[in-house]
Amino acid sequence: MRRFAFAALLAAPLALAAVAAPAAAQDGAAPFTGVHVDGLAGWDDIRNHGHSNDFTYGIGAGYDVALGNGIRVGIDGEISDSNNKSCYGAKTAADPRLCAKAARDLYVGGRVGKVVAGGRGLLYASAGYTNARVKLTENDGDGQFTLDHTNLDGVRVGVGGEYGLTRNTFLKAEYRYSNYEQGFSRNQVVGGFGVRF
Repeated sequence: MRRFAFAALLAAPLALAAVAAPAAAQDGAAPFTGVHVDGLAGWDDIRNHGHSNDFTYGIGAGYDVALGNGIRVGIDGEISDSNNKSCYGAKTAADPRLCAKAARDLYVGGRVGKVVAGGRGLLYASAGYTNARVKLTENDGDGQFTLDHTNLDGVRVGVGGEYGLTRNTFLKAEYRYSNYEQGFSRNQVVGGFGVRF
């Protein structure tokens, strides 16, 4: 059910684009300003003693304003999930296998960018607070036990770019690094499609 809910969230920007793009021409508005919603998907690498790669997906929203000379500043929020799981150990009593399964990740932060490519592109850097939920399990060879569901606070930094398909729709790509409590970190490369209102 959780996977279906996130798939529906990812489809929301596409539906909004179909409705909003013809209706909102925003004549005279600066490019890459105002409210935006985007769906994201990509690569997720989690590190904690070992490391694991898998798929991440989510939905984001934000608001950007123009400062002049092509500079944009804004705030962003995101909720995402991941199929990622990081494990180490040998499933024995002496060396139990410990696994950390990634769950939802919440992010809120700011960004600053510069409009490029004749107004069709935006390059930006971002930073903010992130909170990831992790399920910790142990397997000693006799069975698997849930040790904890924990929320890890952290800091995320990233760099990315957006390319305007129309005045109201855009593609985006972003690299971000998150550093959490208890030695957890993650690298992500995501792409997405978004709508501006």
